Amino acid sequence: MTLASLVLWLPAAAVEVATLYTAEVPYDQEASDPRGDAYEAALQEILLRVSGSEIASNPEAVAELFPNPASYVTQFRPGTEDTLWVSFDGQAIERTLRGAGQTFWGSERPLTLAWLAVDWGQGVREIIAADDPDHTQQQSRSIDRNRLLRERVLEIAERRGLPLVFPLLDTTDLQSVTFADIWGGFDEMILAASERYGANSILIGRIRPSSGQTSRWTYYFGGAERALSGPPEAVVGQIADLLAAEFAVGGDVPVESIALNVSGIVSVEAYGSVQQMLRGVSLIEHFAVTEVSGDRVSYRVDVRGGADRLGRALRFNGLLEQEGIDSTQSAATLEFYYSP
Repeated sequence: MTLASLVLWLPAAAVEVATLYTAEVPYDQEASDPRGDAYEAALQEILLRVSGSEIASNPEAVAELFPNPASYVTQFRPGTEDTLWVSFDGQAIERTLRGAGQTFWGSERPLTLAWLAVDWGQGVREIIAADDPDHTQQQSRSIDRNRLLRERVLEIAERRGLPLVFPLLDTTDLQSVTFADIWGGFDEMILAASERYGANSILIGRIRPSSGQTSRWTYYFGGAERALSGPPEAVVGQIADLLAAEFAVGGDVPVESIALNVSGIVSVEAYGSVQQMLRGVSLIEHFAVTEVSGDRVSYRVDVRGGADRLGRALRFNGLLEQEGIDSTQSAATLEFYYSP
Protein backbone atom coordinates (compact mmCIF):
# COMPACT_ATOMS: atom_id res chain seq x y z
CA MET A 1 0.00 0.00 0.00
CA THR A 2 1.47 3.40 -0.98
CA LEU A 3 1.66 6.44 1.26
CA ALA A 4 -0.92 8.24 -0.85
CA SER A 5 -3.37 5.36 -0.64
CA LEU A 6 -2.90 5.19 3.11
CA VAL A 7 -3.84 8.85 3.44
CA LEU A 8 -6.81 8.49 1.10
CA TRP A 9 -8.00 5.48 3.08
CA LEU A 10 -8.23 7.46 6.28
CA PRO A 11 -11.84 8.23 7.21
CA ALA A 12 -12.85 11.74 6.22
CA ALA A 13 -13.34 14.01 9.19
CA ALA A 14 -14.53 17.54 9.58
CA VAL A 15 -14.53 19.36 12.90
CA GLU A 16 -16.74 22.32 13.66
CA VAL A 17 -14.61 25.05 15.25
CA ALA A 18 -16.91 26.37 17.97
CA THR A 19 -14.48 29.17 18.96
CA LEU A 20 -14.04 30.53 15.45
CA TYR A 21 -15.54 33.90 16.39
CA THR A 22 -14.09 34.33 19.87
CA ALA A 23 -10.72 35.76 20.87
CA GLU A 24 -8.91 36.78 24.04
CA VAL A 25 -6.64 39.78 23.54
CA PRO A 26 -4.58 42.19 25.69
CA TYR A 27 -6.59 44.89 27.49
CA ASP A 28 -4.61 48.07 28.16
CA GLN A 29 -6.49 50.04 30.80
CA GLU A 30 -4.14 53.00 30.30
CA ALA A 31 -5.10 53.42 26.61
CA SER A 32 -7.46 56.21 25.55
CA ASP A 33 -10.01 53.63 24.35
CA PRO A 34 -9.04 50.28 25.90
CA ARG A 35 -12.20 48.43 24.90
CA GLY A 36 -12.17 49.80 21.36
CA ASP A 37 -8.53 48.78 20.93
CA ALA A 38 -9.30 45.29 22.25
CA TYR A 39 -12.24 44.95 19.85
CA GLU A 40 -9.99 45.85 16.90
CA ALA A 41 -7.30 43.38 17.96
CA ALA A 42 -9.86 40.62 18.48
CA LEU A 43 -11.46 41.29 15.09
CA GLN A 44 -8.06 40.97 13.42
CA GLU A 45 -7.65 37.50 14.97
CA ILE A 46 -11.11 36.48 13.75
CA LEU A 47 -10.37 37.71 10.22
CA LEU A 48 -7.07 35.79 10.21
CA ARG A 49 -9.06 32.59 10.87
CA VAL A 50 -11.92 33.10 8.44
CA SER A 51 -10.38 35.17 5.63
CA GLY A 52 -6.61 34.72 5.85
CA SER A 53 -3.55 36.83 6.50
CA GLU A 54 -3.95 39.10 3.47
CA ILE A 55 -6.83 41.09 4.89
CA ALA A 56 -6.01 40.57 8.58
CA SER A 57 -2.60 42.22 8.07
CA ASN A 58 -4.10 45.17 6.18
CA PRO A 59 -5.42 47.69 8.76
CA GLU A 60 -6.74 50.03 6.07
CA ALA A 61 -8.83 47.29 4.45
CA VAL A 62 -10.13 46.13 7.82
CA ALA A 63 -11.08 49.68 8.81
CA GLU A 64 -12.91 50.16 5.49
CA LEU A 65 -14.89 46.90 5.82
CA PHE A 66 -15.45 47.11 9.58
CA PRO A 67 -15.45 50.81 10.57
CA ASN A 68 -17.19 50.01 13.86
CA PRO A 69 -15.99 46.63 15.24
CA ALA A 70 -18.15 47.12 18.35
CA SER A 71 -21.28 46.68 16.23
CA TYR A 72 -20.24 43.06 15.56
CA VAL A 73 -19.57 42.21 19.22
CA THR A 74 -22.15 39.96 20.88
CA GLN A 75 -20.41 39.32 24.23
CA PHE A 76 -17.32 40.37 26.14
CA ARG A 77 -15.88 39.74 29.58
CA PRO A 78 -12.61 40.19 31.46
CA GLY A 79 -10.06 37.50 30.69
CA THR A 80 -6.95 36.47 32.59
CA GLU A 81 -4.01 38.79 33.29
CA ASP A 82 -5.30 42.03 31.77
CA THR A 83 -7.05 40.53 28.78
CA LEU A 84 -10.53 40.82 27.31
CA TRP A 85 -12.53 37.88 25.95
CA VAL A 86 -14.64 38.93 22.95
CA SER A 87 -17.28 37.06 20.94
CA PHE A 88 -18.47 38.30 17.53
CA ASP A 89 -21.54 37.81 15.35
CA GLY A 90 -20.12 35.30 12.87
CA GLN A 91 -22.98 35.52 10.39
CA ALA A 92 -22.69 39.30 10.21
CA ILE A 93 -18.92 39.06 9.62
CA GLU A 94 -19.47 36.46 6.91
CA ARG A 95 -22.06 38.68 5.16
CA THR A 96 -19.69 41.65 5.22
CA LEU A 97 -16.79 39.64 3.79
CA ARG A 98 -18.87 37.98 1.10
CA GLY A 99 -20.54 41.25 0.19
CA ALA A 100 -17.11 42.79 -0.40
CA GLY A 101 -15.94 39.79 -2.47
CA GLN A 102 -13.47 38.73 0.21
CA THR A 103 -12.40 35.14 0.87
CA PHE A 104 -14.32 33.27 3.56
CA TRP A 105 -13.62 29.90 5.24
CA GLY A 106 -16.43 28.42 7.33
CA SER A 107 -16.37 26.57 10.63
CA GLU A 108 -16.29 23.01 9.22
CA ARG A 109 -12.58 22.20 8.94
CA PRO A 110 -10.39 19.09 8.50
CA LEU A 111 -8.79 17.65 11.62
CA THR A 112 -4.98 17.60 11.73
CA LEU A 113 -3.13 14.95 13.76
CA ALA A 114 0.42 15.92 14.77
CA TRP A 115 3.16 13.36 15.49
CA LEU A 116 6.08 15.32 16.92
CA ALA A 117 9.39 13.65 17.84
CA VAL A 118 11.74 15.82 19.91
CA ASP A 119 15.43 15.19 20.57
CA TRP A 120 16.15 17.29 23.66
CA GLY A 121 19.83 16.28 23.68
CA GLN A 122 21.86 14.18 26.13
CA GLY A 123 19.94 11.08 25.11
CA VAL A 124 16.48 12.44 25.97
CA ARG A 125 14.14 11.68 23.09
CA GLU A 126 10.36 11.79 23.26
CA ILE A 127 7.14 11.95 21.28
CA ILE A 128 4.73 14.73 22.28
CA ALA A 129 1.47 13.27 23.56
CA ALA A 130 -2.02 14.70 23.90
CA ASP A 131 -1.54 14.80 27.66
CA ASP A 132 1.30 14.56 30.16
CA PRO A 133 2.25 10.96 30.99
CA ASP A 134 2.85 9.74 34.53
CA HIS A 135 6.54 10.36 35.03
CA THR A 136 8.80 10.26 38.06
CA GLN A 137 9.87 13.39 39.92
CA GLN A 138 13.26 13.31 38.14
CA GLN A 139 11.49 13.60 34.80
CA SER A 140 9.45 16.68 35.74
CA ARG A 141 11.66 18.94 33.63
CA SER A 142 10.91 16.84 30.58
CA ILE A 143 7.19 17.02 31.35
CA ASP A 144 7.39 20.82 31.53
CA ARG A 145 9.26 21.04 28.22
CA ASN A 146 6.77 18.77 26.51
CA ARG A 147 3.84 20.73 27.87
CA LEU A 148 5.27 24.06 26.75
CA LEU A 149 5.98 22.78 23.24
CA ARG A 150 2.52 21.20 22.96
CA GLU A 151 0.87 24.41 24.19
CA ARG A 152 2.87 26.50 21.70
CA VAL A 153 1.63 24.39 18.80
CA LEU A 154 -1.97 24.30 20.04
CA GLU A 155 -1.99 28.05 20.66
CA ILE A 156 -1.02 28.95 17.11
CA ALA A 157 -3.41 26.32 15.74
CA GLU A 158 -6.26 27.86 17.73
CA ARG A 159 -5.25 31.33 16.58
CA ARG A 160 -5.58 30.17 12.97
CA GLY A 161 -8.79 28.22 13.61
CA LEU A 162 -7.08 24.92 12.79
CA PRO A 163 -8.39 21.84 14.65
CA LEU A 164 -5.23 20.01 15.73
CA VAL A 165 -4.66 17.10 18.12
CA PHE A 166 -1.72 15.06 19.33
CA PRO A 167 -1.78 11.24 19.62
CA LEU A 168 -2.79 9.65 22.92
CA LEU A 169 0.42 7.60 23.01
CA ASP A 170 -1.47 4.88 24.82
CA THR A 171 -0.64 1.19 24.57
CA THR A 172 -2.14 0.96 21.09
CA ASP A 173 0.01 3.81 19.77
CA LEU A 174 3.20 2.66 21.48
CA GLN A 175 2.82 -0.81 20.00
CA SER A 176 2.72 0.72 16.52
CA VAL A 177 5.03 3.75 16.57
CA THR A 178 8.39 4.49 18.21
CA PHE A 179 10.54 7.59 18.32
CA ALA A 180 12.90 5.91 15.84
CA ASP A 181 10.04 5.36 13.39
CA ILE A 182 9.22 9.06 13.33
CA TRP A 183 12.82 10.27 13.32
CA GLY A 184 13.84 7.78 10.67
CA GLY A 185 11.06 8.74 8.27
CA PHE A 186 9.12 5.48 8.37
CA ASP A 187 5.95 7.38 7.59
CA GLU A 188 3.98 4.33 6.44
CA MET A 189 3.86 3.14 10.05
CA ILE A 190 2.81 6.56 11.36
CA LEU A 191 0.07 6.93 8.78
CA ALA A 192 -1.25 3.46 9.55
CA ALA A 193 -1.29 4.26 13.29
CA SER A 194 -3.21 7.47 12.51
CA GLU A 195 -6.23 5.62 11.13
CA ARG A 196 -7.84 5.28 14.56
CA TYR A 197 -8.02 9.06 14.97
CA GLY A 198 -10.21 9.73 11.92
CA ALA A 199 -7.95 12.55 10.70
CA ASN A 200 -7.06 13.07 7.06
CA SER A 201 -4.50 15.80 7.63
CA ILE A 202 -1.33 14.34 9.14
CA LEU A 203 1.69 16.36 10.31
CA ILE A 204 4.94 14.59 11.23
CA GLY A 205 7.71 16.65 12.81
CA ARG A 206 11.32 16.04 13.93
CA ILE A 207 12.81 18.72 16.19
CA ARG A 208 16.21 19.25 17.91
CA PRO A 209 15.60 22.43 19.97
CA SER A 210 19.13 22.78 21.36
CA SER A 211 21.12 22.03 18.20
CA GLY A 212 20.17 24.95 15.99
CA GLN A 213 19.36 22.52 13.19
CA THR A 214 16.33 23.18 11.01
CA SER A 215 13.31 21.15 12.07
CA ARG A 216 12.10 18.61 9.52
CA TRP A 217 8.38 18.25 8.81
CA THR A 218 6.31 16.11 6.48
CA TYR A 219 2.67 16.93 5.82
CA TYR A 220 0.12 14.57 4.26
CA PHE A 221 -3.19 15.83 2.97
CA GLY A 222 -5.52 14.73 0.19
CA GLY A 223 -3.08 12.13 -1.14
CA ALA A 224 -0.23 14.65 -1.43
CA GLU A 225 3.02 14.72 0.54
CA ARG A 226 4.75 18.04 1.33
CA ALA A 227 8.09 18.71 2.97
CA LEU A 228 8.03 21.74 5.29
CA SER A 229 10.64 23.46 7.44
CA GLY A 230 10.80 26.02 10.18
CA PRO A 231 9.71 26.38 13.82
CA PRO A 232 6.39 24.84 14.89
CA GLU A 233 4.53 28.16 14.80
CA ALA A 234 5.53 28.82 11.19
CA VAL A 235 4.71 25.28 10.05
CA VAL A 236 1.24 25.32 11.60
CA GLY A 237 0.64 28.66 9.91
CA GLN A 238 1.70 27.18 6.56
CA ILE A 239 -0.75 24.31 7.01
CA ALA A 240 -3.57 26.71 7.84
CA ASP A 241 -2.76 28.65 4.64
CA LEU A 242 -2.75 25.43 2.58
CA LEU A 243 -6.12 24.32 3.93
CA ALA A 244 -7.61 27.79 3.55
CA ALA A 245 -6.54 27.81 -0.09
CA GLU A 246 -8.33 24.47 -0.50
CA PHE A 247 -11.58 25.26 1.28
CA ALA A 248 -12.05 29.03 1.46
CA VAL A 249 -14.09 30.64 -1.31
CA GLY A 250 -14.16 34.27 -2.40
CA GLY A 251 -17.44 36.11 -2.14
CA ASP A 252 -17.12 37.08 -5.80
CA VAL A 253 -17.00 33.43 -6.98
CA PRO A 254 -20.14 32.82 -9.06
CA VAL A 255 -22.91 30.57 -7.74
CA GLU A 256 -23.42 27.35 -9.68
CA SER A 257 -26.39 24.99 -9.55
CA ILE A 258 -25.37 21.37 -8.83
CA ALA A 259 -27.50 18.22 -8.81
CA LEU A 260 -26.78 16.14 -5.70
CA ASN A 261 -28.14 12.63 -5.18
CA VAL A 262 -27.79 11.05 -1.75
CA SER A 263 -28.61 7.34 -1.33
CA GLY A 264 -28.94 5.35 1.87
CA ILE A 265 -31.46 7.66 3.53
CA VAL A 266 -33.74 5.11 5.16
CA SER A 267 -35.13 7.02 8.15
CA VAL A 268 -36.37 10.42 9.24
CA GLU A 269 -33.27 10.73 11.43
CA ALA A 270 -30.98 10.11 8.44
CA TYR A 271 -32.87 12.67 6.36
CA GLY A 272 -32.56 15.21 9.18
CA SER A 273 -28.83 14.55 9.53
CA VAL A 274 -28.23 15.17 5.83
CA GLN A 275 -30.30 18.35 5.91
CA GLN A 276 -28.35 19.63 8.90
CA MET A 277 -25.04 18.77 7.26
CA LEU A 278 -25.94 20.64 4.08
CA ARG A 279 -26.96 23.70 6.08
CA GLY A 280 -23.52 23.68 7.71
CA VAL A 281 -21.49 23.69 4.47
CA SER A 282 -20.34 27.28 3.99
CA LEU A 283 -20.02 26.87 0.21
CA ILE A 284 -23.75 26.23 -0.14
CA GLU A 285 -25.94 29.28 -0.69
CA HIS A 286 -29.23 27.38 -0.97
CA PHE A 287 -30.51 23.85 -1.46
CA ALA A 288 -33.87 22.21 -2.11
CA VAL A 289 -35.21 18.68 -2.46
CA THR A 290 -36.21 17.91 -6.05
CA GLU A 291 -37.12 14.23 -5.81
CA VAL A 292 -37.41 11.34 -3.34
CA SER A 293 -37.16 7.81 -4.75
CA GLY A 294 -36.77 4.88 -2.35
CA ASP A 295 -33.71 5.56 -0.19
CA ARG A 296 -32.40 8.25 -2.53
CA VAL A 297 -33.05 11.97 -2.09
CA SER A 298 -32.17 14.35 -4.92
CA TYR A 299 -31.24 17.96 -4.24
CA ARG A 300 -30.63 21.06 -6.30
CA VAL A 301 -27.73 22.85 -4.60
CA ASP A 302 -26.61 26.40 -5.32
CA VAL A 303 -22.92 26.47 -4.43
CA ARG A 304 -19.87 28.70 -4.74
CA GLY A 305 -16.79 26.96 -6.09
CA GLY A 306 -18.36 24.31 -8.33
CA ALA A 307 -18.97 20.58 -8.09
CA ASP A 308 -15.38 19.61 -7.22
CA ARG A 309 -15.27 21.83 -4.16
CA LEU A 310 -18.72 20.77 -3.05
CA GLY A 311 -17.70 17.12 -3.38
CA ARG A 312 -14.60 17.67 -1.24
CA ALA A 313 -16.63 19.53 1.38
CA LEU A 314 -19.15 16.70 1.62
CA ARG A 315 -16.45 14.04 1.91
CA PHE A 316 -14.68 15.94 4.66
CA ASN A 317 -17.91 16.23 6.63
CA GLY A 318 -17.69 12.54 7.51
CA LEU A 319 -21.43 11.81 7.10
CA LEU A 320 -21.37 11.10 3.37
CA GLU A 321 -19.22 8.87 1.21
CA GLN A 322 -18.96 9.38 -2.51
CA GLU A 323 -20.06 6.67 -4.89
CA GLY A 324 -18.74 6.35 -8.42
CA ILE A 325 -20.22 9.00 -10.66
CA ASP A 326 -22.01 7.68 -13.72
CA SER A 327 -20.02 8.85 -16.73
CA THR A 328 -23.26 9.35 -18.67
CA GLN A 329 -24.40 11.99 -16.22
CA SER A 330 -23.63 15.67 -16.27
CA ALA A 331 -20.38 16.79 -14.69
CA ALA A 332 -22.55 18.96 -12.43
CA THR A 333 -24.16 15.89 -10.81
CA LEU A 334 -22.74 14.36 -7.63
CA GLU A 335 -23.61 10.91 -6.28
CA PHE A 336 -23.13 10.28 -2.56
CA TYR A 337 -24.12 7.64 -0.05
CA TYR A 338 -25.22 8.40 3.51
CA SER A 339 -22.88 6.71 5.99
CA PRO A 340 -23.58 7.64 9.63
